[in-house]
Amino acid sequence: MTPGSGLQAGLKNRHLTMIAIGGVIGAGLFVGSSSGIATAGPGILLSYALVGTLVVLVMRMLGEMSAANPTSGSFSAHADRALGRWAGFSIGWLYWFFWVVVLAVEATAGAKILEGWVPAVPQWGWALIVMVVLTATNLVSVGSYGEFEFWFAGIKVVAIGAFVVIGLLAVFGVLPGVHADKASFGNLTSHGGFLPHGPGAILTGVLLVVFSFMGSEIATLAAGESEDPQRAVTKSTNSIIWRIGVFYLGSILVVVSLLPWNDKSIAKDGSYVAALNSLGIAHAGEIMNVIVLTSVLSCLNSGLYTASRMAFSLGQRGDAPKAFARTTSRGVPMTAILASVVFGFLAVFFNYQYPDTVFLFLVNSSGAVALFVWLAICFSQLRMRKIIQREAAEKLVVKMWLYPYLTWATAALIVFILGYMLTDTEHDGRETVLLSLLVAAIVLVIAVVRQRLGMNRPAPAAEAPTDKVPVG
Repeated sequence: MTPGSGLQAGLKNRHLTMIAIGGVIGAGLFVGSSSGIATAGPGILLSYALVGTLVVLVMRMLGEMSAANPTSGSFSAHADRALGRWAGFSIGWLYWFFWVVVLAVEATAGAKILEGWVPAVPQWGWALIVMVVLTATNLVSVGSYGEFEFWFAGIKVVAIGAFVVIGLLAVFGVLPGVHADKASFGNLTSHGGFLPHGPGAILTGVLLVVFSFMGSEIATLAAGESEDPQRAVTKSTNSIIWRIGVFYLGSILVVVSLLPWNDKSIAKDGSYVAALNSLGIAHAGEIMNVIVLTSVLSCLNSGLYTASRMAFSLGQRGDAPKAFARTTSRGVPMTAILASVVFGFLAVFFNYQYPDTVFLFLVNSSGAVALFVWLAICFSQLRMRKIIQREAAEKLVVKMWLYPYLTWATAALIVFILGYMLTDTEHDGRETVLLSLLVAAIVLVIAVVRQRLGMNRPAPAAEAPTDKVPVG
């Protein structure tokens, strides 16, 4: 294909809007919420509220930096400039590693559902089919990625919105044709209290739900390929509060109001399926399987896009092979996409051949990367605010609240969560942090060695393609 001269502005406003909305709704919300409810009872709402607040604050910081300087590398590029090349290199590669492992996790989850519908095709076959199809859409153009994500995210948004509305109508006793015997806001306090396992369960709940929020930052990476990056970043940053409020807090509130938190069906069938079954909605399990599959495909689609754009940015900055920064005539970083897919396929292979050794290591060693990324965003924003004010104060269209005090408080909360995870042996929190720290230390050593040897100088301007999008 004819070589291109960089990424192109192929994402429309409707694509960016739905990517921003759908980015906060991961498959983890549907799959993982039941264990959180079992651990903290109705108090899981406080866990979600705490993590949701953390994400809102981190996204505000990222929005401030990205609105002033939209780029495909997002927080990695900001860390590169604010903290040093070692920081941009380290956080960029860790983030890439996180998403290529997610590719394998989500491909396997989707394959399990599809095999249940069409058992003639083996699970590994479905995983292969799903990966190949979504790789093809990403290779065509950024517009095709945006179009797929628009519909995937749209289905998730409509499904959760309908779930919240139907659930609340049932709780208030005004849902036509449904007699929900157990539905009541009394379920929040009448089965051992709002915190049946004590206040400490809130923090344990945080550990279980924090990773389901990863993906909210994708909109800032995608904004670099939109027609008006500054507007896209500002819009997605300002709307994240209601998105988390409706989709996370709203839907979990409905679940723990429709059923007692200790109802056995929540653990057996999953929180959302159990809630739908309690209303007597026919084929609730299959309905949720369709929604979960959509979320899985959405996560796969966005994961491949995000990993490839981070690899592209690393290539541009001389922190990855130069080939990663080359694009096709359609503005697609083909080499970066294929490199991410190859590792994803490799991880899928490990999942089937060595699920309890190699693959478990990959999952655990990437598990705390979300928190590392958020911490890097905090420290980057502390430095970048001064840089932006000095060089182009008019670009501060999004500002972090109560700077710098709230930034320091957010960073302290993230460090506290990481420290608390080290005390958690029941849910593998300690192993996840230690293995993630090990991988982070290895990447950091490579970054420092490269810097000392002068290996990470940026490519000459003539060789380094740049994004053909306005800075705003």
